[in-house]
Amino acid sequence: MERRAQPRRPPPAVRVLSPLRDFLAAEVAGAAVLAVAAVAALVWANSPWAGGYERMWATVVRVGIGDHTLALDLRHWINDGLMTVFFFVVGLEIKRELTDGHLARARAALLPIVAAVGGMAVPALCYLAIAGRTAPHGWAIPMATDIALAVGVLAVVGSRVPTSLRAFLLGLAIVDDIGAIVVIAVAYSDGIAAGWLAVAAGSVGAVLLARRLEVHATGIYVVVGAVCWLGLHEAGVHATLAGVVMGLLAPAVPRWAPDLVDGEELADVSDVEAARQTTALARGSVSVVEWLQHVLHPWTSFVIVPLFALANIGVEISAAGLGEAVRSPITWAIVAGLVVGKPLGVVAATALAVRSGVADRPDGMRRSHLLGAGAAAGIGFTVALFITELALPGEAQRTDAKLGIVAASLVAAALAVGVLRRNPDGG
Repeated sequence: MERRAQPRRPPPAVRVLSPLRDFLAAEVAGAAVLAVAAVAALVWANSPWAGGYERMWATVVRVGIGDHTLALDLRHWINDGLMTVFFFVVGLEIKRELTDGHLARARAALLPIVAAVGGMAVPALCYLAIAGRTAPHGWAIPMATDIALAVGVLAVVGSRVPTSLRAFLLGLAIVDDIGAIVVIAVAYSDGIAAGWLAVAAGSVGAVLLARRLEVHATGIYVVVGAVCWLGLHEAGVHATLAGVVMGLLAPAVPRWAPDLVDGEELADVSDVEAARQTTALARGSVSVVEWLQHVLHPWTSFVIVPLFALANIGVEISAAGLGEAVRSPITWAIVAGLVVGKPLGVVAATALAVRSGVADRPDGMRRSHLLGAGAAAGIGFTVALFITELALPGEAQRTDAKLGIVAASLVAAALAVGVLRRNPDGG
């Protein structure tokens, strides 16, 4: 009996990482964990153990560095410390998008950039029109888009949306993050101490020098990044920007070309030394940006961002508190900015760019898709909460803002799902 020829097995893949696929998968799954953490915070803060919620996050932890001591409560260690890792991953994704992603080609990048600018400007104007006299410093709160929750909405809708819409929304959210970073650096930094700022600048120079000398030891960059964080923190510039800076400085090109790596050697894990060399080969065949995203993104999606929500979203919800929030211009300004301003800004800016001929509408994307994406962009959660802590000085104002963010994000998500589900044929 003649034996059938067995299909040849493909050679071992060198570039085993798929940054965009991993990024989207982590965002979708992380959105569920984030939602659970937010609900847990609200339940905890309104339970018989509500006093323990505030006491725990108000616990002061001191860290000594030589003669210098940092004394921050747990909430600030999360907001200023752990969230630096979150912004580091954001910086890595921005770097990847600018070098080898949706923002790398000018024509393809222009539409999400224009849409993001419109989606930031109109919500800010909506906020100022309603709460400009009450709390003008909070104008940037409704500018933010939560990538995890926005992408999660598209995952709920599934095949009803074209692939081009996912790429458009991701590009828009990345540009939105860039805008938020600029706003945090410019509008929400205190009086700057020049000496400490020089320390931060020196650490950036040290990273550039280490890269030029081809230093690959991760520990050195971690130490220099910590110095950058401390310099910015003590200078009065928000310390999480150190994460963005370090992410943007990460190399986006592999140490050696994948076609120079022997596939058989890469697959050799016969002993400990061979496995160690295989790991080194695998890491060297992908860029530092891709490798760090692969390693750190699950930690930010499943641990850091949910922990941030757990520490910050817990507000007491009572009849009196809800009444105050309903009467507060801050609450309505945020709701209007996210629910109305975001989709209006995204749709108007996109239509203007397409009609003027400066950008092309992505294949398969209809007006209803664009409206749904604009509504999804109105889910401003993580960064909106983050800016709330920076922008509003009073606890009552922050509570009103947080309730507005939660309400607006829920409404925006429902609108996005409702609009996109009405297009079963993609039309």
